[in-house]
Amino acid sequence: MTRKIEWGIGMFGDVRIDPTTGISQSMEERLLELIEQIKLADDLGIDIFAAGEHHRADYAISSPEIILAALASVTQRIKLSSGVSIISSTDPVKLYQDFATVDLLSKGRVEIMAGRGSFTESFPLFGYGLGDYDALFREKLELLLAIMHKHPLSWSGKFRAPLYEQEIYPRAKNNGKMPVRIAVGGTPESVVRAAQLGLPIIFAIIGGEWADFKPFFDLYTSTYLQAGHAPEAMQIAIHAHTFITDSQEELLDWYFPLYAKQIDRIGKSRGWLPFSKENFLAGISPEGALCMGTASQVKNKIQAMIDHFGLTRFIAHMDIGGPSHQQLCSSISSFAKEVIPNIHRA
Repeated sequence: MTRKIEWGIGMFGDVRIDPTTGISQSMEERLLELIEQIKLADDLGIDIFAAGEHHRADYAISSPEIILAALASVTQRIKLSSGVSIISSTDPVKLYQDFATVDLLSKGRVEIMAGRGSFTESFPLFGYGLGDYDALFREKLELLLAIMHKHPLSWSGKFRAPLYEQEIYPRAKNNGKMPVRIAVGGTPESVVRAAQLGLPIIFAIIGGEWADFKPFFDLYTSTYLQAGHAPEAMQIAIHAHTFITDSQEELLDWYFPLYAKQIDRIGKSRGWLPFSKENFLAGISPEGALCMGTASQVKNKIQAMIDHFGLTRFIAHMDIGGPSHQQLCSSISSFAKEVIPNIHRA
């Protein structure tokens, strides 16, 4: 069966750091650049943009819904998604209201990508304990889905006050509902939860060899079907670090240092070893998880992923390390003009 593939761009709003002076780009400048970059993606026919929530000095996006609201007024067709919303450390009622508002402003183009979060800064920031990491996600996902399907809503849980016949406004354009996808990094429990609920899943594949994730895809598929969900409705996606240059030499010359410094900034607090050129070369090899290099190299790897996993969506995460506005626009254009048209459907 031929399945339509949706193509997306993902960004966290990486703040550019001058390699010579060490001075960081202002978040104002980065956010304004991002708006122009996604306007370009919309013009080029990219299907979806996903904005990731973080609460760190190196990322400019803390509220994806605010960014998506700004984009709603300057784009025409591109779907607007978080990527991800850390629902464990937010109030699902307010999250729903904010996204429903953007959904109305964008005439029904909004999606929520829900995740537990691989960064933990939001938990102490908003008064939550990491000891409740998984329980928070389970309960808040349950409430978010209940808000979409029941109106008025009566609900009670452990981590917030109960709701009694509560009406929640505004309602999203499609009968109060918006698409919700579950983002996972490789936790079997999260894969099973998404499959049992019949929710679309998106795997963040950012390290190692991409084919090693096949058991997680198989787990999702088997659990999804065992739960009685329609196979034709199943949606599986990948979110992968992606960047396109005119040559591999160019990628190694100026992009690798940017990428490595950002990985090392993250790894410093996690006890990772420094990210070496050997690590990068392994990542951009045909077996590696990084979709980077020339348009032909990137196309070949994404095609292999589609053939192997049967994807319905691919999101190219493009701003890691803070490449310049011009460099990002060039990569987006190459993705839209040279990669996507040459991918064959699975």
